[in-house]
Amino acid sequence: MEYSPIIHSLHVVPSSHVKNKLFVFCIMLSLWVYMIYCCVGYCSTVPNLTYGSVSRHENQAEVDNQGSSLGASRDLLNNENELDSRGDEWDEIRGEAKALDDNAMSGSLNESESKKLPQAIIIGVKKGGTRALLEFLRLHPDIRAVGAEPHFFDRNYDKGLEWYRELMPKSSEGQLTMEKTPSYYVTKEVPARIYAMSKDTKLIVVVRDPVTRAISDYTQTRSKKPDIPSFESLTLKNTSAGLIDTTWSAVQIGMYAKHLERWLQYFPMEQLLFVSGERLITDPAGEMARVQDFLGLRKVVTEKHFHFNPAKGFPCLKRPEGNSRPHCLGKTKGRTHPNIDPEVVQRLRDFYKPFNFKFYQMTGHDFGWD
Repeated sequence: MEYSPIIHSLHVVPSSHVKNKLFVFCIMLSLWVYMIYCCVGYCSTVPNLTYGSVSRHENQAEVDNQGSSLGASRDLLNNENELDSRGDEWDEIRGEAKALDDNAMSGSLNESESKKLPQAIIIGVKKGGTRALLEFLRLHPDIRAVGAEPHFFDRNYDKGLEWYRELMPKSSEGQLTMEKTPSYYVTKEVPARIYAMSKDTKLIVVVRDPVTRAISDYTQTRSKKPDIPSFESLTLKNTSAGLIDTTWSAVQIGMYAKHLERWLQYFPMEQLLFVSGERLITDPAGEMARVQDFLGLRKVVTEKHFHFNPAKGFPCLKRPEGNSRPHCLGKTKGRTHPNIDPEVVQRLRDFYKPFNFKFYQMTGHDFGWD
């Protein structure tokens, strides 16, 4: 058969055309697969963004809805209402996470771990030393504690126990789940609500000289609102009469005996431990021994975990098995207090004396504030 260029070209052209189409189709298919892959990757991040947005709205709702934990008090110093205060707390938590969450990361993941409602709660008091106590406790391998304050029993109770449980870290058998929200101690609805969750809940209250606590409370707020009235004018109803304004929340919080009466309507004294905020600074190992006994824990956190920082004025944490430098609480702790009129301080001390005496009788412990 004689070779024909014409016939040959007729066969070649269609073949080349088909190959081009296949090549283009493969490119298009690859592009579509890549686009789908990118979309899936992007979408997987959306829940995190949404959760962050929801959390911000919930935090704002918490700020707006704190309500009446202290009746009609003037809450100029109740800085737990403010986003600035919440921001400080989260800054501290982020800074402390690496140093203090090693127990959460140690070992392999345990499939038996689950989220549990807290068996122990630090319920107060604000500016008493609750953050320090929580971080000291988080050194213990048998403690799992949420870092931020949930404010479930005072601000978010309507969200239900399952919402509350989801906030808790996972824990295994034998580990104790904890949280701390200092405003619980002074909120009248909280004792009944915690009792409804579990009548066996162990409760810890860190208390401090009520006068010093009030000044510390004021100092925290003044760092955010420099233009607030003076401590003296907020403390006294009438400067000439010298009467203490008990509607001011900073004063109300320090009336410890009055708040304790509510708690004793639901819980026996054996289920409450009162930790000295002063001794938590001067003898952290001694106070931690009491706390670990109360919680039924091994005495793991001892004097070897603490290093006193003269600049800060309170103990820093250290890992006894490591050579890393001691870890101190955040910059918002250890603020210098303003100078207060000594006469106003004395009036405040005189005001608190009967409350302190009754508190000593109720707890069976003299905290030495008078």
